[in-house]
Amino acid sequence: MKKFLKELFPYVVIIVLVVIIRTFIMTPVIVSGSSMIPNLEDGNLLLVRKIGYHGDSIKRFDIVVLYEKENDKKEEIIKRIIGLPGEHISYKNNKLYVNDELVKENFSFRDTEDFNLEEICSCNKIPEGKYLVLGDNRPVSKDSRYIGLIDEKDIIGKAIYRIWPISAFGGI
Repeated sequence: MKKFLKELFPYVVIIVLVVIIRTFIMTPVIVSGSSMIPNLEDGNLLLVRKIGYHGDSIKRFDIVVLYEKENDKKEEIIKRIIGLPGEHISYKNNKLYVNDELVKENFSFRDTEDFNLEEICSCNKIPEGKYLVLGDNRPVSKDSRYIGLIDEKDIIGKAIYRIWPISAFGGI
């Protein structure tokens, strides 16, 4: 029995480490749907960093995995952070304005219909602990324009690497 336990021990340690890493540090996520085209495709496998990603570490244009709550169910979705707490966000003629100043988006995205923050939350600034997120495929994305602002506690983490397909392997 002692020999069996001694042989089993390394496997138990490996399982515990994998569970700890996946729960608290990093987890794989598969892109489902077309809301992040042209930058992420349906079926892409991403690594998402969980640890240390909150508050001041959340930056504009980060790609994040978050929980969307619908009918008492939580679903993981992938979106891009566009608006941060304390900011006023609007789109005019397919251009992003933050606090009425033009901000260049440094990634590819599909046309964005005009909107402003007041249409999303009836507020003039994003409240503390909330974020405005959009998909890159804006005409079909179910994002803050439809589901409202996102609570910081619903952000699981930041997508940092694409693992699959191998041809697109690398940092995001």
